[in-house]
Formats: sequence, C-alpha cells, structure tokens
Amino acid sequence: MLARETLAERTSRLAKLMEERLGVRGRTLEAKLRRAGRMVPRWVQRNATQLVEAERLTAHPKLMRQVDSAGLDVAFTKVETWLKTVDPAERRKDKILGLLAVNAFNLIVVATGFVAWLAWSGHL
Repeated sequence: MLARETLAERTSRLAKLMEERLGVRGRTLEAKLRRAGRMVPRWVQRNATQLVEAERLTAHPKLMRQVDSAGLDVAFTKVETWLKTVDPAERRKDKILGLLAVNAFNLIVVATGFVAWLAWSGHL
C-alpha cells in the first residue's frame, strides 16, 4: 500500500516540475493542473487527476483502501515522463513564432485588401 507521505512527496515533485517546465503557478498539483489547461494533453490531465484524487482519498483512513497503488505508480511515471520532455525554451520560441506568423498573415490580408481596393477604385 502507498504511504500518504510518499504520495504527497510525489505530487509535490510533479507540481514543482510543472512550475519549472510549464511556468504554471499554484499551491497544489490540482491548482496547477487547472491553470495549465490546454498546455497539458488530455491523457496527462487524466493521470494527474488520478493522483490528485488518490491524495484526497489517502487523507481518510477508511477511504485509503480504495487507492490502487500500482495504477498510481503508472500514472506518476507517465506524467513525470511527459513533463521531463517539455522544453521551456522551445515552448517560448514556438509561442513567439506563432504570434509572428499570425501577424504576418494579417498584414498580408490587409495589404491584399488595400491593393484590391486601389484597383477597384481606379487609383492603380
């Protein structure tokens, strides 16, 4: 059976890893998961939510028996592995490039519209 301290240590380690890799703030893993939103794939959210729920259950002695420690080990490994693959510098670069691409597309659309208006009004 999984000890409560071990689970708490694991969730705090995941929370710290989320803050380092994703830049998400919050007190607990649950709060950080809520703030992360779409930055985290759905399967990672499910596994992390399973860990948060297990942490809640281990607070009650009778409910602690419902915790599947083998499933939690698998969930923890999956979440930790995914978080270790996230590169903060790459995420920042992708975000900047995405913003620049949207702005470039908007500029092209506006310039095309302006040239079309000039041609239509006879100024070109």
